[in-house]
Amino acid sequence: MKTKHSTIKYPKPPFTNQRKIAVPGTEKEMNPKVNHGEKTYKGNDRLKDKVAIITGADSGIGRAVAIAYAREGADVVVCYGYRIEEEDARETAKWVKQAGRKALLIESDIRSEDNCREIIDAAMKEFGKIDILINNAAYQMAHLSLQEITTEDLKHTFETNVFGMFYLCKAAEKHLKPGSCIINTASVNSYDPNVILLDYAATKGAIQNFTANLAQMYAEQGTGVRVNAIAPGPVWTPLIPSTMPNAKHFGKKYPLKRPAQPAELAPAYVFLACSECSYVSGATIPVTGGKVAF
Repeated sequence: MKTKHSTIKYPKPPFTNQRKIAVPGTEKEMNPKVNHGEKTYKGNDRLKDKVAIITGADSGIGRAVAIAYAREGADVVVCYGYRIEEEDARETAKWVKQAGRKALLIESDIRSEDNCREIIDAAMKEFGKIDILINNAAYQMAHLSLQEITTEDLKHTFETNVFGMFYLCKAAEKHLKPGSCIINTASVNSYDPNVILLDYAATKGAIQNFTANLAQMYAEQGTGVRVNAIAPGPVWTPLIPSTMPNAKHFGKKYPLKRPAQPAELAPAYVFLACSECSYVSGATIPVTGGKVAF
C-alpha cells in the first residue's frame, strides 16, 4: 500500500510564473510554493528531548529539518543570517512550537567566529546541552566566468559555507557528549560541480572532506560523536530564484525531471541524527533525484 507521502505530486519545471527575486530570497516570494513537510511529516519520538542547532533554519531545507526534528521530539535553535529572513524564521519557530517543542531564535552572521561562539553559548544557556549540530546555512551566486568572481565573492562564499561550519564545530566540541552528532549539508556539487557555481562547488567539496576527516578524528579520539553529511541535488528553496539565472527550468536535467522539495530531504537528516544510526560516521548520503554520486 502506498503511503500518503509517496503519492504527493511535486511541482515540475518549467515554472512558468517564476521570477527573479532579491538575495537571499524569502518563502513568501516563491512560486511554486515550497513544501517543508508541514502537512505530511509524522514523528515517532526518534529524537525525544534532544536539542538541535540548525543554521539556515528560516527556510528551505533548514525549515523542513526543524519541523521534522520537532515532531520527533527535539527542541530547536533556529539560526538565520539576515534581518530580511526574520519573518521566515518566526514561521519556522511557529511550527516547532506547534509540535510541542521549544524554539530559540538567533539572528547571526556565522562568518564571524565570535558570533558562532555566541550561538553555542546561547543554546547552552537556554537548554543546557547540545545533541545535534546541523551546519546547513549556505551562500551561492551564479557566475558565467572566472573573471566575474571577485575576491569579495570568494570570501563571502567560503566564509559562510566553510568557515562558519568550522567555527561552530570548534565552539560546540566541548559540549558534545557521546551519542551526539554533527550533520553538514554538502551538495551534489561535491561530485558533479556546476560550471556556473565554481566557488560554491569548491566549498561543498571542502565540506565533504571536512566531514570525513572530522569523523575519523573523533572516532580515533573515542569521543562517541558522529559526523556525517547530506549531499542534496537540486532543491527548491529561496536561494534558487535569487541566485540562479534560469530558475524556470531548475532541476529539469535530473533523472526525476524536477527539483526536490525540502520535505524530501528531512528524513535523511532524521536518520543520521537518531540513535539507531550509531554505526554511521564519516558518510555522505546523496539525495540527488536519481543522479549517480561518487
